[in-house]
Amino acid sequence: MAGYGMAGARLAEEIRRRDPAGDRVRLTVLGAERHPPYNRVLLPGVLAGSLPAHGTRLQDADWGAEHAVDVRLGRAVVAIDRTGRRVRLDDSATLRYDALVLATGARARVPETDGLLDGGGELAPGVVTFRTVDDCERIVSAARSGAQVAVLGGGPLGLETARGLAARGSRVTVVHPAGHLMERQLDRGAGQVLASTLRRLGIELRLGVPAGRYLPGDGLKLEDGGHVPAQLLVVSAGVLPETGLATAAGLAVGRGVLVDSALRTSDANIYAIGDCAQHPGAVSGLVQPAWDQAEVLADLLTGADPAASYRGTRTVMRLKARDVDLAALGEVRPAVDDPGAEVLCLTDPARGRYAKLVVRAGLVAGAIVLGLPDAAATIAQFYDRGLPVPGDRLALLLGRAMPSSTGPVAPADLPPCAVVCWCNSVTKAQLVAAWRRGAAGVAELTTATRATTGCGGCRHAVVGIAESLSKQERNRFR
Repeated sequence: MAGYGMAGARLAEEIRRRDPAGDRVRLTVLGAERHPPYNRVLLPGVLAGSLPAHGTRLQDADWGAEHAVDVRLGRAVVAIDRTGRRVRLDDSATLRYDALVLATGARARVPETDGLLDGGGELAPGVVTFRTVDDCERIVSAARSGAQVAVLGGGPLGLETARGLAARGSRVTVVHPAGHLMERQLDRGAGQVLASTLRRLGIELRLGVPAGRYLPGDGLKLEDGGHVPAQLLVVSAGVLPETGLATAAGLAVGRGVLVDSALRTSDANIYAIGDCAQHPGAVSGLVQPAWDQAEVLADLLTGADPAASYRGTRTVMRLKARDVDLAALGEVRPAVDDPGAEVLCLTDPARGRYAKLVVRAGLVAGAIVLGLPDAAATIAQFYDRGLPVPGDRLALLLGRAMPSSTGPVAPADLPPCAVVCWCNSVTKAQLVAAWRRGAAGVAELTTATRATTGCGGCRHAVVGIAESLSKQERNRFR
């Protein structure tokens, strides 16, 4: 497998879960980074100082040895010989494969703004992208308290970056060319309320104005003639799938490596998952599709389910920024004259609250929920489980209607498949399994599954599940 990030690590775990001794699959994992795999979703917490870097680890350094997996850190695949079924590594070694999985992820996108790159095509002094744990360390070392920092990009990662740096005492300005923040995930009303919330948290915003030029040591010159002083510029303008290896090998590539429902590329012996893959049912840049793809591909490669098929993923985007609770899912901008869409909207900018619910055929089709964590959790359950929404739509919008036809559903009564922690894709079944392995308490469940370590919005549900499991255990021994 080429790639040992979040998708690659999860696939390795899923394969060994189905084939613990390695009798069916002899697995070699090649990771370009020298670190054990870590959860990129949690890096904003490291940036903010609320989480140590080692707290993002998905596997320990000795995981491979303990699970009969040949893990090679700091080794990248540089070429694929499809005819001979071999890959060449950056140290000139070659390895043969029966099946090759591309899990090469994505790289930070650097806009074509003058001055961001030096004459050799490298980032100019004072410019850093935010994609890896090494990037995180560079940013933290440069962005001391009081430092002037510009963040280029007002998408989710850019805002998480800005909030983390502001929490460290940096003076942060976000520069975003669109008219409102997170324009891909939010409508204008939600973007405006979010902007007001961030300004109250000390973050300056320059919206609707592209950056014109970066001057090291000075800052950003904007195309409208404005100027943003900055000692450090953090580029967070999206990502680009790593497709160079696949392209050079002659595989079919669009924005990402094209895959079918079996995650197979245009070569029947090569698969792709995660951010580098392009499937019509997956949203790029989110974790849940990679998790789902890893399960399907593990079933196929081990023979556990030869008919397994990936049909897409229903995702919930959570902004993981301190003091900001935001969730967006599904369809959020239906046409004004669309007769099939019911749309409810609540705006309370003074208190940083915004809620929008889109209902189609009695089901949640989309939602934006800012500053209302109970409503976000409730709506996400309806969306994830495909449950009919109650007649009182407003109660659902405010988080007062729970997903049950017979009455409120406590967290402990959720079905095993329900996603409890969206940031880390932890289901109730995983929490219960961790409890049965000895994680007796919220703190130990957090350590075992990483639930609650993202945005923190799932803590109430995790506490409820832990209390229920503890009660069941007490009753069993009476």
